[in-house]
Amino acid sequence: MSQQQKLIIRQLGLQPYLPIWQAMQDFTDSRDESIADEIWLTEHQPVFTQGQAGKEEHLLAPGEIPVVKVDRGGQVTYHGPGQQMLYVLLNIKRRKLGVRDLVTALESCVVDALKEYNIEAYPKSDAPGVYVNSKKVCSVGLRIRKGCSFHGLALNVNMDLSPFNRINPCGYAGLEMVNCAELGGPENLQQAGNKLIEHFCKLLDVQKTEFRVGFDE
Repeated sequence: MSQQQKLIIRQLGLQPYLPIWQAMQDFTDSRDESIADEIWLTEHQPVFTQGQAGKEEHLLAPGEIPVVKVDRGGQVTYHGPGQQMLYVLLNIKRRKLGVRDLVTALESCVVDALKEYNIEAYPKSDAPGVYVNSKKVCSVGLRIRKGCSFHGLALNVNMDLSPFNRINPCGYAGLEMVNCAELGGPENLQQAGNKLIEHFCKLLDVQKTEFRVGFDE
């Protein structure tokens, strides 16, 4: 089985944001053609992340929640417990994927997963992410370096949404966020993560996956 086809999926559990961001950069900077692609499933302790296009005016009242300026695209968003992060560390050049192809696959895996729960979700061409009844259920942001991707998606599963009121989410004043659990979708991260992986792998025609826990394996 070639490294191009194999995908390692790591379950990392609840983690602070900064060490995971640093690990994504280190993995991407040090990888070569012999390194298999990976997906990291995690949730974060409370943090606001501000993308490269981020404007200070969208940080309304962050308070005690730290703000981290990061190297993904997009504006400001919030991460916290109960939100499923799916980070895609893929050699997109090797997989012959364009950036738009990867964004579409991320959005589509959420749409397809929620369809199993009879939830009609949809992407927007002018605002990356996934929405249900005009409310945002999933944010998407990527960085490409050396032909490889990192960052990924953040799916609101069963989290405290109130910190989103302290920002203009993704740069949109008044944008409402929603949890999958409120919509009758997956109620915990295990259910949500499994469904996202299933549909993402189907979209990318991944034939072989290896599941690992943490970074030790």
